[in-house]
Amino acid sequence: MELLLQSLAIVTAVVLVASLVVLGRGNRAIRFLVDAVGPDVRPHATVSIIVAARNEADTIEPALRSLLAQDHPGLDIIVVNDRSTDATGDVLARLQREFPALKTVTVTTLPPGWLGKNHAHWVGAQAATGDFLLFTDADIIMHPSAVRRAVAFALAEGLDHVAVGPEVHLPGFWLTAFLGTFTMCFSMFVRPWRARDPRSTVFVGIGAFNLVRRTAYERAGTHAAIRMRPDDDMKLGKIIKLAGGRQELVAGKGLLAVTWYHSLRELIRGLEKNTFAGMDYNLALAVAGPLTLFLLFVWPYLALLVTDGWVWQVNLLNVGLGLALYADNSLRYGVRWQHVPLFPLTILLMMFIVWNATLRTLLRGGITWRGTYYSLAELKANRV
Repeated sequence: MELLLQSLAIVTAVVLVASLVVLGRGNRAIRFLVDAVGPDVRPHATVSIIVAARNEADTIEPALRSLLAQDHPGLDIIVVNDRSTDATGDVLARLQREFPALKTVTVTTLPPGWLGKNHAHWVGAQAATGDFLLFTDADIIMHPSAVRRAVAFALAEGLDHVAVGPEVHLPGFWLTAFLGTFTMCFSMFVRPWRARDPRSTVFVGIGAFNLVRRTAYERAGTHAAIRMRPDDDMKLGKIIKLAGGRQELVAGKGLLAVTWYHSLRELIRGLEKNTFAGMDYNLALAVAGPLTLFLLFVWPYLALLVTDGWVWQVNLLNVGLGLALYADNSLRYGVRWQHVPLFPLTILLMMFIVWNATLRTLLRGGITWRGTYYSLAELKANRV
């Protein structure tokens, strides 16, 4: 047992130091869109913005008004009302009277073999005419220059896909602390800064803002290639990368914002639909991933109670390294120093979210998303 505790302490220290170096360099390599493009650049390319909306009456108006206020010329906005049963249609009708250029498409029936949002994006893309297609959500608030800057960045860098990470707002102390843990785990698992390297297999996609060249989108097979993927934003990035497209993730601080979830319960329920899918339905990974997080970031605290001497000192170092990794990854994205002490507890929350999503998906034999049930068999059949 003593040898095991010694080995675990040393291995943990090595992994944490390596992670601190890799994530530190990687996150600093992610550029901020507001800094990468000058405020007066005027790119010459048309853009179609496609918004999938299902029961979004509470959020869609301010989001659409921010899109309608975009200062990029050659812009058309297409909203796909996907079988909404609330007042979404009424809101869209009122806005269309105020802004006749706003295009709306209504979906009344979901075809077999499609997730609702993916089908809505595909329908919107069929109605689009722009050189670029911007897939975004119905609760994203954008600065008037956001689209123009993203298009200018794509053209200047020769990119086929620009994913912009929004400023994420979460109400309450605990949810904000969890945001830091979520972004850290995302960075460790995905390594998104490597997506811009055409030699790397790493890919990236952000549901809030996926800007793609129409030609690259069609070459990749459109949303039809990912028709049953709950993690459609990431898998859109994957098929574009596999089709030879160049992509990059940039931070949208100051240009893009979203209120992600409004409560802990909503957070847990919301992540049930795509967490297991994000691991490609790999049960071993769903079990091992959270256990690895526990050993790296929670066990060192417990080890302080059962070790002594130099092993105790190494475990104390591991506690500090874990907090440093969380702080270094999170503070630049809205988390504050006072959230740092909550890090080990938010790791436990992350573990629960992964295992809860996995178990519920397996027990139900599928997922329920926006009121529609999709079986696990048909979800897993759409391998990408």
